[in-house]
Amino acid sequence: MFVPEKILGDIFKQAGKDKGKIPICGTINNMPYKQTLIKYSGDWRLYINTFMLKNSPKRIGETIALTIEFDPSDRTIKPHPKFAKVLHENKKAKMVFDTLSQSRQKEIVRYIANLKTEESIDRNIIKAINFLLGEDRFVGRDKP
Repeated sequence: MFVPEKILGDIFKQAGKDKGKIPICGTINNMPYKQTLIKYSGDWRLYINTFMLKNSPKRIGETIALTIEFDPSDRTIKPHPKFAKVLHENKKAKMVFDTLSQSRQKEIVRYIANLKTEESIDRNIIKAINFLLGEDRFVGRDKP
């Protein structure tokens, strides 16, 4: 969805910038969402996904009620304590992790942080460490 210039101007003013990714929040049909404004091919866009609107790909062209504003909240994702402990204990894996791009680090941290059961957390921490050591695939990746 393209964002109107007046609304963009207000968001840029609140964010203190008009470049890079800009965190936003609001409501779609009275349901809250958090998203990031992205500039693509010269235009600022709000991508609506299935988390924001159930079955969104099937609803193209539908009229929705939308609010949007800058989101000043901290969106930092903290590593799961077990993952942080294992990284601290495994110096080689930690060294590789530290050399990864910020986006790749965030991908790994977010994946583990969003797991629900202790069993899946433990299993995926082992996979992540093996991935960092070049011994296994993790989140669809062959090499760190």
